[in-house]
Amino acid sequence: MSEGDERIDGSGGGPGVSRRSLLTGGAAAAVLAGTAVAMPGVSVPSARAVPPAAGRRRSVAVFGGGMAGLAAAHELIERGFAVTVYEPAYLGGKARSLDVPGTAAGGRKPLPGEHGFRFFPGCYQHVTESMQRIPVPGGNVKDRHLINVETAIVAFDESGYAPTVAPASIMGSITHAGSLATLENLRNALTTGLKFVVDIPPQELAYFVNRELIIATSSDERKVGQWEKQSWVQFVKADGKSPAYRKYLAGALTRALVAAKSGTASARTIGQIGWALAVSATGLIGQYDAGLVHGGVDRILNGPTNHVWIDPWVAYLRGRGVRFEMGEGAAAFDVSGGQIAGARTSRGRTVTADWYVAAMPIDRLRPLLTPQILGAAPELGGIRHLEDDWMVGIQYFLSRRSDLPPGHIASLGTPWALTGLFQAGPWNVDFARTYGDGRVHDCLSIDISDWETPGILFGKKAKQCTRDEIAKEVWAQMARAMNSGSRRILRSEDIVTWSLDPGITWSPTIANATPLMVNTAGSLQHRPTAATSIPNLFIGGDHVRTNIDLATMEGANEAGRRAANAILDAADSPARPAPVFPLWDLPILDPIKAADRDRYRAGLPHILDF
Repeated sequence: MSEGDERIDGSGGGPGVSRRSLLTGGAAAAVLAGTAVAMPGVSVPSARAVPPAAGRRRSVAVFGGGMAGLAAAHELIERGFAVTVYEPAYLGGKARSLDVPGTAAGGRKPLPGEHGFRFFPGCYQHVTESMQRIPVPGGNVKDRHLINVETAIVAFDESGYAPTVAPASIMGSITHAGSLATLENLRNALTTGLKFVVDIPPQELAYFVNRELIIATSSDERKVGQWEKQSWVQFVKADGKSPAYRKYLAGALTRALVAAKSGTASARTIGQIGWALAVSATGLIGQYDAGLVHGGVDRILNGPTNHVWIDPWVAYLRGRGVRFEMGEGAAAFDVSGGQIAGARTSRGRTVTADWYVAAMPIDRLRPLLTPQILGAAPELGGIRHLEDDWMVGIQYFLSRRSDLPPGHIASLGTPWALTGLFQAGPWNVDFARTYGDGRVHDCLSIDISDWETPGILFGKKAKQCTRDEIAKEVWAQMARAMNSGSRRILRSEDIVTWSLDPGITWSPTIANATPLMVNTAGSLQHRPTAATSIPNLFIGGDHVRTNIDLATMEGANEAGRRAANAILDAADSPARPAPVFPLWDLPILDPIKAADRDRYRAGLPHILDF
C-alpha cells in the first residue's frame, strides 16, 4: 500500500487499523504493536471493557464456536455488543479435548482424549493474552494452567539413530540433570550426533542455516513477492542434497514444528515461523514469554484442554452475556441491497443481527459462497482455492507411567509424521486416581500429521486404514523410532486401551469432520481479510490473513480479534481495539532488511542468495 492509503497494514498481509481508529481512545496500543520492536521492554495494553451504549445493544451473530469465534465473542462482549454464538458441534473447535465415553469408574473422571496438537510456542501472543483474561480459581488460565515444557525427546525413524532427551532451557538442564546425564542418554546423544554429522555433510548444514538467514533478513516485499511463491523444499534447494538433508532438514522438521507439508507450504510462511521460534528462544524479545534461562519456547496446558481452558472460557463469556446456541450452524446467508439481510440456520430458522461473523472452517464456509455472496464480495472467491488436510490425535492409555522427563516427542521421519507427549508427568497428576477405572497410569497422546504416505505395517495410507489398523500402525511407527536405543521405551503390553479422535468416521468411507487448512505456496492472495466488501459480513478462522499466517490456534485467535476490530470500525465504536501483535524481530536486522528492500526493487537477488 502507498503512504496515502486509508488503512495502515500490519505485517503478514493482514488487514490493518483504520486511521479513524488510530485517533480514538486507547488505540495508541495498535500503533505501539507495530513499532515496539525497537523497544523490547514495552508491552501492549490489554483490552478494556467498555460499558454498553445507551439504548439497544448492537447485535453480532457469530457462526462458529472454535478459536476464532470465541475470540471474536470475547472481544465484542467486553465492548458492549450483544453476541450470540451458533455452533453445530463442539465449542473449542480443533483446539478442544473430549472425554472418552464409558471409561469413568469409582468416582474418577473419564479418560481424557484430545483432538490434536497441544503446542503453545513462545512466539504465541494472542492465545496467551486471551488466557490471561479468563478467570479461574486462584488466578487466570495462563498463570494457573500454561506451563513450560523443559525438555524435548528427539527420535529418528532410521537405524543408527537413538532417541535423545535434550533440555529446552537452562532451568530444564538443571531440573532434569539426572535424566539428561544418564549413561544411556549420553550414549544416545553421541550416537545420534555422530550419525547426523555423517549423514548430512557440514556444507549442507551450513547451507540450510544460510537459507534461514535469508528469510530472517529479507524485506517484506521480497517475502511476499518472491518467497511466498516458492515451496519450502524449493527454497532450501533439497534436490541434489543428501537423503538425510531432504528427509530431516527439508521435510521432517517442518512437519514436527508447524504441521505443514514442506513440499507445498510457502517458504515465506515456514521460514517466518521457524525464525520466530528461534528468536523467541533467545530471550531478547521482551514481548515473547520465552528465553534461554527459564524456557517457554515450548508450553502446554497442565490438564485436558477443555477442563483447564475452553470450559472456563465459555463460562466467563456466558457470565458476561454471550449466548450460545448449540447444535445450530449457518446454512445460508441472504443478501439484499449488497448486505446480509439474515442468516438461515441448519434448524431452518432465520437469524438477524447488525453484523455477522463467519468464523467457521473453509470446508463449512465454501458451500455458503453463493453467486449472491460472491457478487457482493468477489474477493471471497479465493477461499475456493485454499486447501485443507487432516491432522488429528490418538491417545494410548498405559498401565505404566513413563520415566522420561516431561517433553514433546518429535519422531522425525516417521511415515505418518508423528509427534507425541506423555501427559502424566507435565500434568503432575496421578492418572490412576484421577481418570478411568484405576488401571491407567499414563497417556501417550500422538498427533498424526500425514494421512497420505504408506505405513510400515500394512503398506497403506492412513486414509486407507480401518480404525484398528490406524492404532496398530501409529504405535508401530512410534515404537520403531523410540525403541531404537538400548531399551524398549514403548511396550505394547502396557496398552490398556486407546482412543482415536471420533471426528474420523467410516460411514460409508473414511471421512474427517474437522480438516485443517494447510498453507501452500502462493495461497496468500486467496486468503480473505476479516472485513469483506459486504459491510456487515466478517470472516474469522485460521484461513484469514494474519501476522502468523499459519493454520494454528494463534492464527485463528488473531483472526477473531481482527473480525472484532473490523466491527468496531463499522460501528464507529470508541472502544479500544483488540490488540493485534506482530511477529517481533531483532532490531539489529532492520538495516539489512532495508538494504534488501532496495535490492528487491532493483531486481537484484538477496545478498546471501548464492
